[in-house]
Amino acid sequence: MSALRVAVLRRIYRVAWRLLQLRYIVWPRRGRGVKCLLTHRGRVLMVRHSYGARKTWYLPGGAAHRGEPALDAAAREIREELGLQGLQLEDLVTRDMRLERIEVRLTCLHAEVPDPERVRPDPVEIADVAWFEPTALPRPRGSEVDLLIALLKAHEAE
Repeated sequence: MSALRVAVLRRIYRVAWRLLQLRYIVWPRRGRGVKCLLTHRGRVLMVRHSYGARKTWYLPGGAAHRGEPALDAAAREIREELGLQGLQLEDLVTRDMRLERIEVRLTCLHAEVPDPERVRPDPVEIADVAWFEPTALPRPRGSEVDLLIALLKAHEAE
C-alpha cells in the first residue's frame, strides 16, 4: 500500500473515530467489544492506533458486530489489526466497562502467539506494535489494560 493511500485512510479513520465518539455522546448506548491479551513467552502485545488517543497503548481489539459472537469478533479483529489467524483464543471474562466515554460489555480473550514474527500490523489502523513484560508496560495505556493483565495472572494461577 502506498504511503499516500495510508495517509489518506488514516485521516479518514481519525474523522470516523471522532464521529463515533460524538454519536455516543448524543445517543448513548452500551456497545459490545472485545480485547485480546496476546502473549508470547510471558510478554504482552500492545498497540498504538493511528486514530483516537494516538500516544496511548492498548490491547488489540474492537467492536463486535451485531449478533457476532465474541470469539468471532476477536478472531476478526486480530486478523484485521495484526494479520494473525488460527490462534487458540480462550475466553477470560466478560465485564461491563467504560472505554473512551462509551459503556461497553467487553469480553477479554487470551491467546499465546507461537511466532511473534507473524505479526503484520495494518499500516492504516495500527501506528505501532510492541511486546512488553507485564511488569514494564508502557504509559500512557488504556484504562482496561491493568485490569485485564491482572485477570490473566489470576487465571494462570488457577
